[in-house]
Amino acid sequence: MAEHDKLLPDWMIGLTDRIMKYYIDRELNVEPIILDRHPAPQEGHQYMMYAHIPFCHTLCSYCTFHRFIFKEYKAREYFVSLRKEMQMARDMGYDFTSMYIGGGTTTILEDELIKTIELARKLFPSMKEVSCETDPAHLATESFKHLKGLVDRMSVGVQSFDDNILKMIDRYEKFGSGEQIFERIQAAQELFPIMNVDMIFGFRGQTEEILQRDVDLLMKLNPRQITTYPLMVTTQTKASVRNTIAAPSADLAAQYRIILDTLGKNYNQLTSWTFGRSHDEGFDEYVVDHDEYLGLGSGAFSFLGDSLYVNTFSLRRYNERISQGKMGVERRKRFDKHSVLQYRLLLGLFAARLSRKYFRDVHGVDLDKALFKEMLGLKLAGAIKENPSNPDNLIVTDAGKFLGLVMMKAFYSGMDNVRAELRKPLSSIDM
Repeated sequence: MAEHDKLLPDWMIGLTDRIMKYYIDRELNVEPIILDRHPAPQEGHQYMMYAHIPFCHTLCSYCTFHRFIFKEYKAREYFVSLRKEMQMARDMGYDFTSMYIGGGTTTILEDELIKTIELARKLFPSMKEVSCETDPAHLATESFKHLKGLVDRMSVGVQSFDDNILKMIDRYEKFGSGEQIFERIQAAQELFPIMNVDMIFGFRGQTEEILQRDVDLLMKLNPRQITTYPLMVTTQTKASVRNTIAAPSADLAAQYRIILDTLGKNYNQLTSWTFGRSHDEGFDEYVVDHDEYLGLGSGAFSFLGDSLYVNTFSLRRYNERISQGKMGVERRKRFDKHSVLQYRLLLGLFAARLSRKYFRDVHGVDLDKALFKEMLGLKLAGAIKENPSNPDNLIVTDAGKFLGLVMMKAFYSGMDNVRAELRKPLSSIDM
């Protein structure tokens, strides 16, 4: 692809990465705290609940989320603790408009997951949607069908339909060929109102032709929703695979253009990397639509008020705290107002929903004055432009969507590095 055809020049991508690294290293340092519970809910605020299930049968080499090798007795003990923590949140006065269950493999014990969702729907009457994740292997099990009617949105991690890529990232033996995965998704789509398919681009050897074939297969599959993540390699990614799965000089902009040109013409774009059949459906990046959320379970993050809270990454300490009537929270990072505004600006760009009215109504600031340097930079980069028909809602250009992708990729990589640091001290008795 010629330089003038790129969404952003290479120097701007590199500069963005360096700027994001500076801010992430400065801001994402969570300190130990002594708290029995998270802070209580504030009147008039809306909250989402995130629940983490940190177990997998096998650990994918590129995955940077908090997870452990599955042992049934530990997983069952954990689900009991998770439900107790959920009850604590209700006793504090929390109610939630939606629930997101992430992992790990959330469907690793479907009977425990069903109990957990049923309790959540009973405890929190305002809950309108439950989102959940799974892998291609669970789609084929008979017990998986029991989640019908309980889960509104099921997200399945595919990454690629290309068999060579699946073999390179150790998923072919675990989950089957691209053709088998395609057929399983096709059969399971009818179970849930929304089926989301997670794909990844930026793998070594993933040519534009291979990516185009993946995208064309998605069009044939025709799921309600598609998420196309850029590969994120962090300090937590196994050293043995860092240089073998990621393209050394992948032209993400060229690959992203394929995604925009194909998916963008057939779907509504919900974020820089999520596409859906309608504009009003939930998606994996729940932080976009929920300013505040409470995380339950080991390794879960919460954002409440002006603070990020992190639950213990130790399974042992998590169960001990719950048995003592405490919640899992062990660390906190408080942000000043300017940092919160920068964070919301990033999310607005990423979601292509950058609203001056939102900043006035929710944060009480004039966006152009409060974040003058940031807004000037976005305008000079061609990431945003004025909307003549509605000055309150800025237009995020294709270059802006790609910039949002690059920035969120850096932000999530920074969060993964936080996870890596907090997992380092864990010993065998903590797992």
